[in-house]
Amino acid sequence: MAEKQSIEQFKSQPRLPKFAIPRRYDLFLKSDLSACTFAGTTQITVDVVDKTKFLVLNAADLSVQNGSVWFKSPGSSEICPSEVVLVEEDEILVLRFDEFLPHGEGVLRIGFQGTLNDKMKGFYRSVYEHNGEKKNMAVTQFEPADARRCFPCWDEPAFKATFKITLEVPSSLVALSNMPVSHEKLDGPVKTLSFQESPIMSSYLVAVVIGLFDYVEASTSDGIKVRVYCQVGKSSQGKFALDVAVKTLDLYKKYFAVPYSLPKLDMVAIPDFAAGAMENYGLVTYRETALLFDDRQSAASNKQRVAVVVAHELAHQWFGNLVTMEWWTHLWLNEGFATWVSYLAADSLFPEWKVWTQFVDEATIGLRLDALAESHPIEVDINHASEIDEIFDAISYKKGASVIRMLQSYLGAECFQRSLASYIKRFSCSNAKTEDLWAVLEEGSGEPVKMLMNSWTKQKGYPVVYANVNDGKLELEQAQFLSSGSEGNGQWIVPISLCYGSYASQKKFLLKAKSEKLDVPELINSFDSNNKSFWVKFNVDQTGFYRVKYDHNLAARLRYAIEANQLSPTDRFGVLDDSFALCMACKQTLSSLLSLMASFSQENEYTVLSQIITISYKVINTAADATPQLLADIKQFLITLLSRSAERLGWDPKNNEGHLDAMLRGELLTALVQLGHDVTIKEAVRRFYAFLDDRNTELLCPDIRKASYVAVMKTVNSSNKQGYESLLRVYRETDLSQEKGRILSTLASSSDPTVVLDALNFLLSSEVRNQDAIQGLGGINREGRDVAWTWLKENWEYISKTWGSGFLITIFVSSIVSPFSSDEKASEIEQFFVTRTKPSISRTVKQSIERVRNNAKWVESIRSDESLGDIVKELANRKSLL
Repeated sequence: MAEKQSIEQFKSQPRLPKFAIPRRYDLFLKSDLSACTFAGTTQITVDVVDKTKFLVLNAADLSVQNGSVWFKSPGSSEICPSEVVLVEEDEILVLRFDEFLPHGEGVLRIGFQGTLNDKMKGFYRSVYEHNGEKKNMAVTQFEPADARRCFPCWDEPAFKATFKITLEVPSSLVALSNMPVSHEKLDGPVKTLSFQESPIMSSYLVAVVIGLFDYVEASTSDGIKVRVYCQVGKSSQGKFALDVAVKTLDLYKKYFAVPYSLPKLDMVAIPDFAAGAMENYGLVTYRETALLFDDRQSAASNKQRVAVVVAHELAHQWFGNLVTMEWWTHLWLNEGFATWVSYLAADSLFPEWKVWTQFVDEATIGLRLDALAESHPIEVDINHASEIDEIFDAISYKKGASVIRMLQSYLGAECFQRSLASYIKRFSCSNAKTEDLWAVLEEGSGEPVKMLMNSWTKQKGYPVVYANVNDGKLELEQAQFLSSGSEGNGQWIVPISLCYGSYASQKKFLLKAKSEKLDVPELINSFDSNNKSFWVKFNVDQTGFYRVKYDHNLAARLRYAIEANQLSPTDRFGVLDDSFALCMACKQTLSSLLSLMASFSQENEYTVLSQIITISYKVINTAADATPQLLADIKQFLITLLSRSAERLGWDPKNNEGHLDAMLRGELLTALVQLGHDVTIKEAVRRFYAFLDDRNTELLCPDIRKASYVAVMKTVNSSNKQGYESLLRVYRETDLSQEKGRILSTLASSSDPTVVLDALNFLLSSEVRNQDAIQGLGGINREGRDVAWTWLKENWEYISKTWGSGFLITIFVSSIVSPFSSDEKASEIEQFFVTRTKPSISRTVKQSIERVRNNAKWVESIRSDESLGDIVKELANRKSLL
């Protein structure tokens, strides 16, 4: 009951009170794109379900006039609130009435004004060029909690309602919303568009876009009109995404056994956009790099990103929009499922891409983050809207998708699909919690899903399973894996799978206890016969979200299996990645990791080689801190390891070569450049200058441009900036977002501190869109990290003001802080952020400092590795790798 409440009692609450519930919004918006302002009215049909003199809803950055607010119930006159209070810190609007509001439905009217901000959240402006003139478009981005910045509303996922939207816009512009236009009225320079009423949905899914666009269109098999909108002149770049979208809608209709529920789907490329994309119901918005693909100028990796992102956003039309999480604690239901299902779709449309093999690389991102003590559970308590942005991270997306894949593998694909379809039907047009999904899967499978999965979603972290053969038995023990090298006290129900000798011999079971001994007679007999070629691989095809540490004998046999090419690509990846993680956690030596990497001398698989490259970068940077005297030999070994595949692929694309070879070529050449391979660097630079003279040359296809750009920056120093200036010239002359991103990601990769500082300052200039500044942080190398840290401190006030209201600020922190590797630096960073940490970055700051301390431990571990020098010398001289 609300009768005894005062305005003070509504403050500092994580959730809105539920004594009144919105059922329908009539929303009118009128924007001035030149003045960057908007005004509007909302008439909300509200169901008063409890005795109250108050209505409490969300509003932020809006001006609400007292005289514009009234409430009217059927058969009575309008009543005005005696108080209208906007509580800025809690982003709530509290309306106090002198009398109790009558039970049942009434209409609340509010008039408001606001500013089209430049923060890429709420109702904001994005800038584009048309015929050489800069223009503004108006765009909404409401997830997670920013619809309140456009209009007063109950801005929580559980308060679903229908929306009837009307826009007044300039006649020359395109205006889009979730639904098709039902009525258009022209009045000289302006037009009024009324859109059909939406199905029931959450406020964060409401969308409006106003600007000048071209489009391409097609229809699904059951007549849903699909369009891709983009800047004028770029419509041809939307054709690939359009084709993917049409096929994906048909695929999901079949998979979920529920048709797409709106009459149209629009997808729009937005020039300024903080995230990758946003799944607004019927009007999906994207960064240009995530939606547009240019046949001549985009790389193969760009093509794959477009396909996966489109598939991800369209999965949300079911998982998120039709069935919506009840509160942000259950965000993973949206993001984990959309991530997993996007791979399902991409694999169906492009089987030659082997995306399920690539998925293990996605899982690794989740494993890395979840190995930190400062990680969080998949289901995380959210007490204030300011905390939500930080959980749009690898736990919600990558770990979420990984535990879904683990559960699907355990239950079986058919049972899982059937149960998902039941879940979608049961909770359509409503909200669900994680427990609701487990209940449906339990019904469909007869398995104890809730018991199994609670250990994975309600506690942070995951186990490492120690595997030993001892006294004729297979011994398994689980402990929480932490990248610090210590062990947490978590315990899981682990779906163990193993194969031995071949994939024809497999076993599956649940490890429920801390440890277990198994009798596997056929396995033990093979060990006893001293058959050196007999091996055991746990976590078959890496479907489980855990790591495995093998005893010495088991590990040696797996190295043999890798050399003999007896393991699948996902299992080769798994053995390598587990070894890498254990090495970083000081649970095995760097010399043993390098010896294992030598087993991959004949590797051809894209995903495995890509991981070898990732590991190489980390090993080089850490070895430079720990054992600089061995650095040249370690680099030589890694160059030798990667050169065979680079030579096989060459510099130029071959006729009819595969998508994965195109992606691999670029990554291998970039790695050889980063490792300092002179021959590769010289050829990369030669090709760049040929490209500078003739942008149509075939010497520098998009897949290898990054390698060339990094090589050019390797030649740049404070006394010779020709290459840097040349790259800036290419940046300024291209209008392709993907090309601008490629260049930004390399500008800070010089070894000269002065040049690094120039590149970082360029990121803050008006020439770089705010959304793109973070791309320049990825190029910072070890030589530039101190410059970058000083730059971050000196510019913190500006960076915090410009990016601090969204999640992009966390990337500034993690990218610049995490590469350090000393306790002294960790303490310095900690001290700097003591007075500068806000709820929106507190977790990121703690995680980044933890990484620095973990790096410091690894440096000490490498220094104490007595056999490292001999192993490195041997590997550096081992020409047989080629």
